[in-house]
Amino acid sequence: MEHSVFERQGQLTDRAISPAAYNLAIGLTLLWGFAVNWWMVDNISTEWIRGINPWVFYGGYFASCMLGVSLFARSANPLKSFVGYNLVVVPFGLVVNLVVSRYDSQLVLEAIRITALVTAGMMLLGTLFPSFFSRIASALFVALLLVIVVELVEILFFGVHHGALDWIVVLIFCGYIGYDWGRANQIPRTLDNAIDSAAALYMDIIILFLRILRILGRR
Repeated sequence: MEHSVFERQGQLTDRAISPAAYNLAIGLTLLWGFAVNWWMVDNISTEWIRGINPWVFYGGYFASCMLGVSLFARSANPLKSFVGYNLVVVPFGLVVNLVVSRYDSQLVLEAIRITALVTAGMMLLGTLFPSFFSRIASALFVALLLVIVVELVEILFFGVHHGALDWIVVLIFCGYIGYDWGRANQIPRTLDNAIDSAAALYMDIIILFLRILRILGRR
């Protein structure tokens, strides 16, 4: 079994690339995912998505995401990792489509701008203080699990959602962006690792964006 991307210490078959090329590969991979999501929002109707049987939709969503994560996290092949990345991007794009359709376009653009600025800031902090984010990784994971449980209980049993949870999720994923960016710069700089790192960051950024949009929408 191959090691998870962030546990790799380099292999003889890996071809190292320059730091500039590595960061460019991460950036281009992220842009590809965001461009696909933008195209999906612009070209796929929400009525079509809502017409999908809920069991089929959610089953396909989780199956595609889990398969995608398994591919890019375990594979040392850039092409296979890119396929896995797209298996995550597409179902995320369907969810983004449903969410953004509820908000004014100017509010969506504001959420995109804020998300971009926060992401850039957390990447800078992740570069400057990688050891700090590494130390809080376990706390972030526990906090995320706790928030998921609390949200499920609130929605399923009480039919409510407290806005404070959105702020907590924003803080958690700010931490995850710093953590994943710090890890990305501590593993061997190969094309495959760049794609895998971008995939992890993509999920952090999309979830951050959706929560920021929800917070802005309550104004």
